[in-house]
Amino acid sequence: MAGGFAKDGAVQEQIDATIDDAVERARQNLPSGQSPTHCESCDTEIPEARRKAVPGVRLCINCQSEVDKEAKAFSGYNRRGSKDSQLR
Repeated sequence: MAGGFAKDGAVQEQIDATIDDAVERARQNLPSGQSPTHCESCDTEIPEARRKAVPGVRLCINCQSEVDKEAKAFSGYNRRGSKDSQLR
């Protein structure tokens, strides 16, 4: 059931779009390629076991933890929302 100017299924479309955006953002952050032997941020050595476990890894565990904390703080918003949903 749609209300206002929204069409039927608009809420589900917003949910799907938000999930699709999050999946695409996660895919872009996946490492790929050859792993360097040293961290790009702090220049400490990346252990061989980590390089084998995560091909394409570019950061040591400490630096990656900091990047993950910052990424977790990211609060995405739905830019595809209708005007009605933005006013609530």
